[in-house]
Amino acid sequence: MANHKSAKKRARQDEKKRLHNRFYKKTTRTAIKALRDLEDKAEAEKFLPKVCSLVDRLAKNNMIHKNKASNLKSKLTKHVNALG
Repeated sequence: MANHKSAKKRARQDEKKRLHNRFYKKTTRTAIKALRDLEDKAEAEKFLPKVCSLVDRLAKNNMIHKNKASNLKSKLTKHVNALG
């Protein structure tokens, strides 16, 4: 365990940040899953920008790699376009 005052503070901050990051990652994963489950094209097209925004936010804060975010958005866009 941490001995210095600053190390203890850093440990507290890291735990707080971990929970924050976990929430946003899980929220994004849930949104992606919901988008993939949609059958209606009009509804999916409305929901896609929101999901892309969540993915971009994760990439901006280095929670996921920027290339992974790009690949996700590309696949989701292809999925929405393929809906009939």
